[in-house]
Amino acid sequence: MPMKSTPKSLLTLFVVASIAFGAVTPALAVTTKKKTVVSKKATKPVAPVTKKSSTAKAKHVHHAAAMVTVAPLAGQDDGVTPRLASASVAVIDQATGDVLYEKNAGAVMPIASITKLMTAMVALDAQPSLTETLTISEADIDTLKGTHSRLAVGTQLTREEMLRLALMSSENRAASALSRHYPGGREAFIAAMNAKARELGLTETRFLDPTGLTAQNVSSARDLVKMVGAAHQYSLIREFSTSEEYEVALKGGRPHTFHNTNALVSSDNWSIGLSKTGYISEAGRCLVMQAWFNNKPTIIVLLDSLGKLTRIGDAQRIKRWMESVASAATTVKG
Repeated sequence: MPMKSTPKSLLTLFVVASIAFGAVTPALAVTTKKKTVVSKKATKPVAPVTKKSSTAKAKHVHHAAAMVTVAPLAGQDDGVTPRLASASVAVIDQATGDVLYEKNAGAVMPIASITKLMTAMVALDAQPSLTETLTISEADIDTLKGTHSRLAVGTQLTREEMLRLALMSSENRAASALSRHYPGGREAFIAAMNAKARELGLTETRFLDPTGLTAQNVSSARDLVKMVGAAHQYSLIREFSTSEEYEVALKGGRPHTFHNTNALVSSDNWSIGLSKTGYISEAGRCLVMQAWFNNKPTIIVLLDSLGKLTRIGDAQRIKRWMESVASAATTVKG
């Protein structure tokens, strides 16, 4: 018995015929849309995706990638460019002067106890007797930050010992004593520091004290590269700044051991020719070094690092990068 044709049966036959001739079904269209959305999520940049033309989207993704490359995200390396958490960075090939890495290298900021490299140079430039006994006085007490020191008022050490403790352990009272025992006193010493800065071409560097406790001692990473290079020419600065520890007899004759503020100098994995750390709240954690990578002398400047270990972590990331992919012809600016 023949079937009656109804509107419903005709609709069914039409759909079947559409499938046979390759028409796209609504279900297939929905599936395709879902796959596209998943793909976008997999490659989605940090910035939100906007509904623009394909050309506009490509530009947007490229911009986001560039921002991520220079973002200060500690602990994430892409195998090519180190991502550093320090606010200002400079890495320079000391032999050629080539810039290997820069990040906000022109920013002028407080440098804390990095100051003591200049203090040491000025003290040595006067060619004083290193065996002369210097005495810690009330004038050497830190009244600005209230920092502690094991060098009590009345402590007597040779100028050489004061210099060593100022560089190795960042002893503020030792640095202060060096400036007081300079011809003309502390005022003349600070004037000599700024004169030395001008002589070295440090156009963004100013000093108001010999310790770095004041935030008014400022410089830039680029200037500090020059200052580290100049300080590296002094054999005593190289030796004292990289000594792991030193024992001195303080008041009462009891021996005290002082340690280097940069733990990397005691690492067998590093070859460090000069080192200086710094910290005050306005400057953050700072570190400058002259080190050797692949038999090449390199100067590293790290300023305003957050956290006690960040500057060490950044130094380690730079070392891995230098030993794996960096070359004198590669310049990365962040």
